[in-house]
Amino acid sequence: MRQGKARNSGSGRTDQRSQKLLRENVSWARKAVGRAFVARTRASLEALTRKFGFSMNGGDLQILNSNWYVTHTGLIGLARRKRCRGIHVEAVDSLCDVASNRFVLKATVYPSQKSSGFVGYGDADPSNVSPLVRGAEMRVAETRAVNRALRKAYGIGICSVEEIGSLPSPIEKLPPQSANGNGNGAGSKVRDRLCQIIRQHQLDPELVKAYAVDYCGTKTLREATREQVENFVQELAAWAERDRNALLCQLNSYLGRKEGVA
Repeated sequence: MRQGKARNSGSGRTDQRSQKLLRENVSWARKAVGRAFVARTRASLEALTRKFGFSMNGGDLQILNSNWYVTHTGLIGLARRKRCRGIHVEAVDSLCDVASNRFVLKATVYPSQKSSGFVGYGDADPSNVSPLVRGAEMRVAETRAVNRALRKAYGIGICSVEEIGSLPSPIEKLPPQSANGNGNGAGSKVRDRLCQIIRQHQLDPELVKAYAVDYCGTKTLREATREQVENFVQELAAWAERDRNALLCQLNSYLGRKEGVA
């Protein structure tokens, strides 16, 4: 009888944690998506929360164009919770071309000691990665391979964010110079700083671009002055250091919005 009560008590605590996590996820999703958070979107979020314990606040999930995507952070966290036995990664030499920065990697995930392994492949080259990670194609390919293998191992049907091709970079459309005539030297410093912030805090370049347009109060980023962009970069850096989760929530509010024609 005591053992039965203990098991029931443990199950009750698990249900309570799951319900609390679901409430948190729904709250974050509503802030991020707004009116686009419809019944279908909520149902998918509830299933992902209950089955895998993913947390939006923890960066495990992202929603793009009303579709859910898991992140590398979420997959690795799940593997740790499930006590994954190991992950083996190797290059597929016959498909790699170092000269053109094209890499194909194979990952094998062993979720249990007796498992024969779940295999996933990931490829990356300059045509399908963000300009922010050019030169790091091998690492991108590794992440994609590991993600695919983990999704197979744990039965996750949604795609991971890192498997998506490149997104437009906001730095490609920074104004070339300000009204007072400052040249490209100053512009390069601003672009470099923005690149650094996005890489350091793992921000979505497309959402950063949409936020920049809104912040500068212009129809396109090209119409913004250099001073406006510099102020935006400073604000972005400060917010990312102070409260990254709040910044992610702000950025997610721009999902589905696009910058005007430059």
